[in-house]
Amino acid sequence: MKTRDRILVTSLRLFNEEGEAHATTLDIAGELDISPGNLYYHFKGKDQIIAELFEQFQLALTQTLNAPVEQPLHQHKGRIEDNWYYLYVVLEELYLYRFFYHNLDDLMRRYPTLVRGFRRILAAKRAALRAIIGSLFEESETELGKVQMDALVENMTLQLTYWLSYDRLIHDESDAQRCIHQGVLQLLTMIAPYLGEEQMDFYRECEMIFDGMMDARDS
Repeated sequence: MKTRDRILVTSLRLFNEEGEAHATTLDIAGELDISPGNLYYHFKGKDQIIAELFEQFQLALTQTLNAPVEQPLHQHKGRIEDNWYYLYVVLEELYLYRFFYHNLDDLMRRYPTLVRGFRRILAAKRAALRAIIGSLFEESETELGKVQMDALVENMTLQLTYWLSYDRLIHDESDAQRCIHQGVLQLLTMIAPYLGEEQMDFYRECEMIFDGMMDARDS
């Protein structure tokens, strides 16, 4: 692996484990056993490392978020399990770059060039969640009005954006699969109250999928 790539991989690990604010370029160079001058040859400062990591993150996440928007809804058929796996992939990508979300407001204040990118990601999240909600209601007897749809999309976008910070506050030790699957459960069960008589069946199916995923993880 090239030195530049090693710097990015190591920076991402340190930022995730220690927090971006606590990991300096000297820490990164020391972890790699290279001189600060060698690191500076590739990146003029931590802001350039952050910018390149964000570019990687934004590219991968946006491609994933665009998938349910670009595919016709009939291909999804509203299956809860299909949407579960899709949201797992989304949260898995967020978790891989979780340091961006652990201190999001402070990070954007210190690196204002990221704000526009995060707003694009928010827009992509809204569009993806709107497509998922639409697919789940496509085969339901319940109709969802525009006001309800807009409110549900915003609430789910908020949940998806701040779930990793919330989970870290509750659990001292990180368990990636539990965190991600529980995040998916929280997202999908937000839809249930809008399903009328079908809501309890929807809840139960979500809980069964979650229990099955946790059992598979522990086996």
